Amino acid sequence: MDFETILFEVRGGAAWITLNRPAALNAISPTVIRELDQALDRAQAAPGLRAVVLGARGRAFCAGADLKALRDAGEDNAAFLDSVLAIMNRLERFPLPVIAAVNGMALAGGLELLLCCDLVVAAESAKIGDAHANYGLLPGGGGSVRLPRKIGPTRAKYLMYTGEFVPAADLVAAGLVNEVVPDAELGAAVERLVGKIATKSPLGLRRMKALVDEGMDQPSEVALRAEILVGELHARSFDMQEGLAAFNEKRRPRFEGR
Repeated sequence: MDFETILFEVRGGAAWITLNRPAALNAISPTVIRELDQALDRAQAAPGLRAVVLGARGRAFCAGADLKALRDAGEDNAAFLDSVLAIMNRLERFPLPVIAAVNGMALAGGLELLLCCDLVVAAESAKIGDAHANYGLLPGGGGSVRLPRKIGPTRAKYLMYTGEFVPAADLVAAGLVNEVVPDAELGAAVERLVGKIATKSPLGLRRMKALVDEGMDQPSEVALRAEILVGELHARSFDMQEGLAAFNEKRRPRFEGR
């Protein structure tokens, strides 16, 4: 399958999805949404994957929704925003860990993409902001919900109200960004992170992600009980038995994802 607005590659145990509209600062258009959905289908069907990497070409990770597409949508504006939210939700709920490789500006919808990723590695020159207020817009990809839950309401409101573009390094302590690296080392840093994840049980990774994400919105007692129940199920898996055997035999485990 040939894509118009993204690049897709499988390597190193990960599916690498790269936004490829550099002239438009990788703005989110209906075509981008459709092709991201297709790329996630392909990643979900690929055997042996441990992670998905979401990156971009050019000087921006993503500058947000394509305002021309938003304007042209007219009365179909609600349908466009529904499709944006749907792809954000799918990315957030994707069963594999999703890593954002932020090479430049991540604004508005670009920030909302980051919020749907599990881990974020950013270049030193990267800047992150909400930016909706700069154009009289409101978040439409879940930003008003996910951003305060990620970094707290006070920080979230500052980014939303001011529309400022903040250096990625300033958001490490806030918990939005995991690591900031020199621009030239972004690809290598993400590859190292993928390499660490790729040695782990894919079944374990899926279940860990589900426990964390689902537990965030549940009372502690319910989430703790879910952890016990999933743990009991996991104890019967091949991967857990293989991990224990590898420990006893002092060798690397050979996980199969079952």
